[in-house]
Amino acid sequence: MVKRVRHIGKGWTVTGNFLVAHGGLLVCGLFLLAGLRLAGDYGLGVNELYQRDTVKATLGYILGQAEGVETIVSNDRFYGVSFELPLLLAERALGLDSYYYAHWFRLTATHLFFLVGGFFCYLLAWRLFNNRLIALFAVLLFLLHPRIYAHSFFNSKDLPFLSMFVIALYLLERAFRRDTAGAFLLLGVAVGIATNLRIMGLMLFLAVIGMRVLDTGLARGWGERKRILATGGLFTVAAGLAWYGVAPNAWSDPLGQLAGGLDLTTNHPAIKTVLFQGEIFRSDELPAHYGLTWFVITAPAAVLLLGAVGIALALAKGLVRPGAVLVNGRLRFWLLLTGCFGLPLLAVALAGSNIFSGWRHLYFIYVPFALLAAGGLGWVAGSWLRPRRWRVGIYGLSGLGMGLTLLQMAQLHPLQHIYFDFLVDRTTPNQLRGSYEMDYRRLAPEAGLAYLLERHPGETLAAGAWPWRASVLPPKERRRLIMASPVHDLDYVWRDMPERARHPDAAFNTFYLKWYDNPVVIMRVLEGSRMTAAMRAGYTELYRAAVDGEPIIRGEYDVYLEGRRVTFVEEDCQRGERAGRFRVKVYRAAVQSEGVPDLAVYDHNANYGARVGGRCLVVIQLRDYPPDYQIAHLVVGRYIGGEARRAIWEAAHSFSRPGLEEIAAKLGDNQPGATEGAGFELYRQGKRLIYYRDGCAAGDTAAPFFLHITPEDTEDLSPERRDYGFDSWGFHFGQRGLRLDGQCLATVELPDYAIAGIRTGQEGYWDFRGNPPVEPGFLRERAVALAGAAADFRGEFDLYWRDGELIYRREGCAVADTAAGFFLHITPVDGGDLAAKRREYGFEGRDFEFSKWGGHFDGSCLAVVPLPEYEIAGLRTGQYVAGQGEVWSVELGPP
Repeated sequence: MVKRVRHIGKGWTVTGNFLVAHGGLLVCGLFLLAGLRLAGDYGLGVNELYQRDTVKATLGYILGQAEGVETIVSNDRFYGVSFELPLLLAERALGLDSYYYAHWFRLTATHLFFLVGGFFCYLLAWRLFNNRLIALFAVLLFLLHPRIYAHSFFNSKDLPFLSMFVIALYLLERAFRRDTAGAFLLLGVAVGIATNLRIMGLMLFLAVIGMRVLDTGLARGWGERKRILATGGLFTVAAGLAWYGVAPNAWSDPLGQLAGGLDLTTNHPAIKTVLFQGEIFRSDELPAHYGLTWFVITAPAAVLLLGAVGIALALAKGLVRPGAVLVNGRLRFWLLLTGCFGLPLLAVALAGSNIFSGWRHLYFIYVPFALLAAGGLGWVAGSWLRPRRWRVGIYGLSGLGMGLTLLQMAQLHPLQHIYFDFLVDRTTPNQLRGSYEMDYRRLAPEAGLAYLLERHPGETLAAGAWPWRASVLPPKERRRLIMASPVHDLDYVWRDMPERARHPDAAFNTFYLKWYDNPVVIMRVLEGSRMTAAMRAGYTELYRAAVDGEPIIRGEYDVYLEGRRVTFVEEDCQRGERAGRFRVKVYRAAVQSEGVPDLAVYDHNANYGARVGGRCLVVIQLRDYPPDYQIAHLVVGRYIGGEARRAIWEAAHSFSRPGLEEIAAKLGDNQPGATEGAGFELYRQGKRLIYYRDGCAAGDTAAPFFLHITPEDTEDLSPERRDYGFDSWGFHFGQRGLRLDGQCLATVELPDYAIAGIRTGQEGYWDFRGNPPVEPGFLRERAVALAGAAADFRGEFDLYWRDGELIYRREGCAVADTAAGFFLHITPVDGGDLAAKRREYGFEGRDFEFSKWGGHFDGSCLAVVPLPEYEIAGLRTGQYVAGQGEVWSVELGPP
C-alpha cells in the first residue's frame, strides 16, 4: 500500500513509503550487487600476503603450535585479528584451496562489512537529523569516496576499523539515548572490538567514560548517580573483555599489547621515503599538515564544502550555548563528531607519528566528517525564506556532485585509490606523479594483465610479471599467461612504480591510464608482430626526432641526447639482440669550481627496447630533478644481471673538461691517509669519499667494495650497530662508479656525524685502514676473551658458540682468506619459530660477507654474528664461491 509520509522536512512530503523508509537498505543493497560484480577486478595489495601470514601465525598460537606470538609475527602482533581471523577460518571451512577464490572471498567479505558500516551510517544520520532524505545523502556521502571505496575491497586493516567505528558511534548514540544496561553492554562490546582492530578505538572508550563522568556530576540524587555509575562500569568491563577475548596476542600480556599498540601508532619502526608535495621526506619527519592535506586533496568537493559547514555549525552552537552541551544529547553528539574528526589529525601532527601511504591510517575520521557534511546539507537546505525552491536546488546540486564523483569512480575503475580532487595541480603530465605517491598499494599490475588478456582473446601471452600477481586472475585466463624469462622471450613487460615511469612514449603503450595522464602501469610491447599502427607511428616519430641531431656516442648503438631524453638506435637489429637492460648512468655537475665539476650525484635509469621494421629503438627519459642540473659524464650500455651485472656493451661520454685525472689532482690535498697498498687512491671531499684509479680495467672493479665507518661517538650509530662500533656498507662499482678513458672514479656519500676512522677495500683484493685505524674495540675485546678458550670447531676458521653469538676466528689470516662469502643456516628446535616462508625449508639462512660482521687486525681476523633468540637445534656454516660451491662447511650442535 502506498501512503504519504512526513519525514523529509517541513511542508515536504514524499510518496512511496518503501523508498523513503528503507532508502538506506536499498542503496546498500544496490552497492552490494555492484560489489559482487566488481570485486574480482581488484588486485593483490602489497600487504595481503603478510597479513595472511600474521593471522596464520596467530591461529597457530591459539591451537598451541607456538609458545608465544611475539616469536613469530614481530610488530604485526600489535594489529588486531578480529576481522582477519574469521576470514581465514571461513576460507578453510569453505575449502577455498585456489587463491583466486580465496582472494575473491576476502575482497567480497571486506566490502560487505564496509556496506554494513554504510547502513549503520544511514541509521545514525536518521537518528541525528530526524530526516530520512538527509540520512540517505549521508550514506551516499559515506559510500562515494573514491579512495575509500577502492580500499573497501583490498584493505582488510583500515576499512574494517572504519566500519566498526561507525557501528560503535551508532551504538554510542543509542546507549546514551536509551540509558539502559543492555545498550551500554552492547556498546562496550563494539568499542572493544574496534580497539582490537585499531588502537585508535581507545578514543571512543575515553569519550564514553568522559561523558559518563559528566553525567554523574549532573545527576539528581544518589539513585540516578548509582545507575549511571553502574552502566559506566558495565560498559568498561564489556569493552575490556571484548577486546581481550578477540586479541589472542594479548592473552599472555594484555598491558604489553596495549602499550605496544600505542607505541606502534606513534613510533612505527618501518621508516620509509615518502613523496609529498614534490619533495622526498622520511616517514617519521613529515610536515605536521601531512594528514590534513591528504584528506583535503582526496575528498570529493561536495563533501569538503558541506563538511566545513557542518563543523562550523557544530562549533557555533557549542559557543553560543556552551551550557546546553551538558544536557542536550544531540548537540553534545555533534561536538563529539567534530572531535572524532579533528583530534586524530591534531594528535598525529603533534606527536610526529610515523605515517605513510597517504592518510589510510586515518580513514576512520571520514565517518564523522560525512555525518557532519550531511548535517551541513540539512542546515543549508532548511535555512532560506523560500524553503521549497531552495531545497530542491540544494538537493539537486548535492546529487549532481555525487553523480560526478560516481562518474569519476567509473573512469578510474579499478584504481579509484589514486583519485585526487580539483585542488591538486595537474597542468603538466608529470605534475601529479612528481608530487604525490600514486599506486603505493601496487594494485595496477593485475589490471594490466587482465587488460592484455581481454585485448588478445584466445592467445597465450608471455608477460614479465611475478607469478603471484597472476594468482588472482580467473584460472582459465591465468593459464594463458607464461611468466617468461629472459627479457627477449617476452611479449610484454610491466612496471608498477609510477614514480619511476617517467617515459615520453605513453602514446604507444598498450595499457595506459589516461586519467591524470599517469602511467600507473606500462605494458610495453616487445614483439614487432604486436605493434599497432599508432605504436609504430610513435616509435617512428621518436626515431626521426633523434636522428635529426648528431649522436654523442657511436658504437653497437648510436646514442642521441636531446634535453633529458636519451635515445639508442641500431639500424640493422636482429631478433633476440635486445636481451638485457639498457641503462644510463649520469654524473651530474652540481657545482662548477675552476672548471672542475663536483661529481656529487649518481643517477641511473633502465628500460627495455622495441624492434620495429628491423630497427631497434630504446628511449630513456632522465630524471628531471633538480630541474637545472648539468650533466658531467654519461655512461650508457646494455647489461645482464642485478647489482653485479655483466656489461654486454658499454660506452661513456664526457661533457666536462678537464677529465677524471685532473679532478683527482684537484682533490690531492684531501687524502684521508696514506693509500699505499690500496687498489684505489682515496680522497675526502666534504661528506664524500672518492675512489680514483688510473689505468683501470673492467676486472679492477669486478669485486665488490666494502666501507666501514667508525664515528667519534658511537651513539650516532643505529642500535644494532653500536655493539660493533662502526657502520657498514657494501656496494658494486657499477652502483657508484664511472670508468672513462682508462680511468675509474666512484663517489660514496658519508654520514653526517663526526668520523673517527675509515676502513674500505674490495673483498679479497685490498684493504685500506684510515687514520686512526678502524679496529673496533668490540672485536678486540672478543679476541682477548677467547684467548685460551676451547673452540667448538677447529678448521679453516675456529668457531665459538657463545651467549647468543657465533664467533669466527682465524690466526695468520690474509685478506684473501675472507674473500669468499659465508653462509649460516640456523635450525630451530620448534619449526614454528621460523618465518612462514621459511618453514618449508626448516631453517633460517643468514649468508653474509665477512666485512659485514668482522675485521682484520694484528695478522688475525674475527667476526661476530648475532644469533636469534629462539632455541636452536643446530647450525651449519662455512664459506662458498658463487657458481662453484662450498669451500668448507661444518655442522654444530648446541653448546
